[in-house]
Amino acid sequence: MIQASDVTLRIGKRALFEDVNIKFTEGNCYGLIGANGAGKSTFLKILNGQIEPTKGDIIITPGQRLSFLQQDHFKYDTFEVLDTVIMGNQRLYNVMREKEQIYAKEDFTEEDGIRASELEGEFASMDGWEAEANAASLLNGLGIETELHYKKMSELNGGEKVKVLLAQALFGNPDILLLDEPTNHLDLEAIRWLEEFLINFDNTVIVVSHDRYFLNKVCTHTADIDYGKIQLYAGNYDFWYESSQLMVRQMKEANKKKEEKIKELQEFIQRFSANASKSKQATSRKRALEKIELDDIRPSSRKYPYIDFRPSREIGNEVLTVEGISKTIDGVKILDNISFIVGHDDKIAFVGPNTLATTTLFRILSGELEPDEGSYKWGITTTVSYFPKDNTQLFAGEETIVDFLMPFSPEKDVTYVRGFMGRMLFAGEEGSKKVNVLSGGERVRVMLSKMMLTGANVLLMDEPTNHLDMESITSLNNGLIKFAGVLLFTSQDHQFIQTTANRIMELTPHGLIDKITTYDEYLDNDEMARKRQVMQFNTEDEEIEE
Repeated sequence: MIQASDVTLRIGKRALFEDVNIKFTEGNCYGLIGANGAGKSTFLKILNGQIEPTKGDIIITPGQRLSFLQQDHFKYDTFEVLDTVIMGNQRLYNVMREKEQIYAKEDFTEEDGIRASELEGEFASMDGWEAEANAASLLNGLGIETELHYKKMSELNGGEKVKVLLAQALFGNPDILLLDEPTNHLDLEAIRWLEEFLINFDNTVIVVSHDRYFLNKVCTHTADIDYGKIQLYAGNYDFWYESSQLMVRQMKEANKKKEEKIKELQEFIQRFSANASKSKQATSRKRALEKIELDDIRPSSRKYPYIDFRPSREIGNEVLTVEGISKTIDGVKILDNISFIVGHDDKIAFVGPNTLATTTLFRILSGELEPDEGSYKWGITTTVSYFPKDNTQLFAGEETIVDFLMPFSPEKDVTYVRGFMGRMLFAGEEGSKKVNVLSGGERVRVMLSKMMLTGANVLLMDEPTNHLDMESITSLNNGLIKFAGVLLFTSQDHQFIQTTANRIMELTPHGLIDKITTYDEYLDNDEMARKRQVMQFNTEDEEIEE
């Protein structure tokens, strides 16, 4: 159990949290949600001791071990991968190292023998003999192959480091597990593995994530941060959303009845307060009126951008034909003879672990790269707008957001563009920000604004949900569901893919898999294929043994 008791955190004059009281108990997984800036990550840091609250206490059941997902990807660069994972249980790692140092001594003393015996007992009590096997199992589950386990962390790429640090947090069955955006930079296979791990995890989990499907899958409770308070709800994210909306509707309905009663009493007082025969009743009504209090319905601090893609022209039947495209980068063949045809009703999700292949294909289709072999042809009625995964160069200039968007606006009017920006949460002076100082989420909203202004009927989007908060993801999701054009996109957000795509493509080392289906159906069929493959391998092994 971990509990916040009267926790307040002030940053300058602003109270980020005010007298927060909440208890997280064993056996439950809590999704910590809230608008950007509400303090989700900060609250996790208060719970794990990285930040001291201005007032209040964090209480942990004595003897329980807390583990959290490290965010510094360079912290363990000098250590081997397997050792980095075992460091998730720091006491176990320290015992292992001290044992090694004692046994390495040439002049092994009686005191060393006594100390080694003590360490061996503690080592066994912490399941130390299984530590390396358990660490390897976590790494393999997350997609870190065995040949990487004994390499230095500095030899791994960014995505691999993320997985190792996640394995570190999960290692050793911690009593309390804190995870801040654990699905960021994970491929879909690793996310699915993590979902199953957390579903079967028996202790306390508190997780921050923008992935709605992930929260729905793993969370038993939802802790909502708003206005410096944390309100606890039983149920997952969707249950929280529905119940919170229902609560607001009920409060509004109750207030409506109270307002009617107030109006009735006010009218009575006005009519009869000057009438001597009715003055006693009027006084009574006035006292009743004074006792009626309208419930304080504060609108959520969450803000949803208005995202609506409206094509300027209707798209024809011929959209895109790709024939035999191949591309090699740095001596590695990324695309190999890729061919497909896109129809005018297609919303295609490109899935699979090889994100470089999809990014390369999108860059070719947008005109950024030339293929080594093959060709592609857009239909004459198509207008294409491209959302790149890496937008760094686009926002390197000194212009303001208004100046950045003006060339793409059909109306060359500052007032029009500013009104458009207000819908995308850039109100007032926000539009005067220079683009080179924008946050990741702000850049994405500017890119989406640009795409809407162009009125394109084909959208090419490479990981558009990266850096967005949950409210913006929801708005983008709804906007693309309504979009009356063609969409080619990739995303790590399960719900985003499932609700938007009607066709799934996967670029594999053995070619292109192309299915007209929903994402869930695709995954179910993929899982069936894997099981059949495993059964085939097992049958072959039995034949060999015979």
